[in-house]
Amino acid sequence: MTERILTYAEAIREAIGQAMETDENVFMLGEDIGIYGGAFGVSGDLYHRFGKDRILDTPISELGIVGAAVGAALVGMKPIVEIQFSDFTAQAMDQIVNQAAKIHFMLGGELSVPLVLRAPSGSGTGAAAQHSQSLEAWFAHVPGLKVVMPSSPYEAKGLLLAALDDPNPVIFLEHKLLYKTSGHVPEEQYRIPLGTSNLVLSGNDLTVVASGVMVSRCLEAAESLKDSGVEIEVIDIRSLSPFDMGPINDSILKTGKVMLVQEAPKHGGFMAEVAAQISEGPALFSLTEPVRRLCGMDVPIPYAPQLEKSVVPQLDDIIANALEVHRGS
Repeated sequence: MTERILTYAEAIREAIGQAMETDENVFMLGEDIGIYGGAFGVSGDLYHRFGKDRILDTPISELGIVGAAVGAALVGMKPIVEIQFSDFTAQAMDQIVNQAAKIHFMLGGELSVPLVLRAPSGSGTGAAAQHSQSLEAWFAHVPGLKVVMPSSPYEAKGLLLAALDDPNPVIFLEHKLLYKTSGHVPEEQYRIPLGTSNLVLSGNDLTVVASGVMVSRCLEAAESLKDSGVEIEVIDIRSLSPFDMGPINDSILKTGKVMLVQEAPKHGGFMAEVAAQISEGPALFSLTEPVRRLCGMDVPIPYAPQLEKSVVPQLDDIIANALEVHRGS
């Protein structure tokens, strides 16, 4: 049988549609998600399928959108918030960080906030500094929030359905460059548990840890590195909070070398947390080389295409750094 292929955007839309068909409490709200179909076309025909009462086109007010979603979640609904760009969550951080993440704990567990906030993340579209950030470390730092970054269409559908089952607020970060990528996606509903890392590619020479769009770049790099006789093992962390170190430790025990790849700026990025947990864990004394972090520069994302590419890791950067770590240079 031929594999069923969907784009990343289609996989997310299918997950939303299936959840809405299954549970009448699931609804979606955000800017331009109705007739327009979403800024990146993700909501598509959902407005025509489910109507204006379940696909709510909102005013341009991220604070109001998330606040309404928190209130709806508290009375038993399951809202899916779409923020047009993850950068705009800055407008709603009080509702995300001080309300959604805290209410369950402040009320002694009597209430939950089953809210999923979806947001396009990352650079590569020429959208410049205010529309191209990678802010996952912000959210992963907040107790009470779960944070996931799907790296493929298959992961996107499975993680989103799992997020919608979860009674906690989940930040669901979708890299813009992945929306048009394609992959195998089963038609039935399936779940990928939150809080699990995934071994994507096996290898013996070097452990490479990545998330989001960097996973596919690392897999592409792996193909090129074979010509140099280097086999890298690629691990997709996919869930930043809760976070699963198990596959990473197991891999380092095997390879003895590790490189951590992220698009976000290096200073204070999530891969710093991964490096810290490596240093505190069972794999530390298996390392034959220092932990290598390959990250974005600590600068706002430029508008000019050539500059935009220069400030975040590209394929050639991954290959060059992997060879350096492997050779001990």
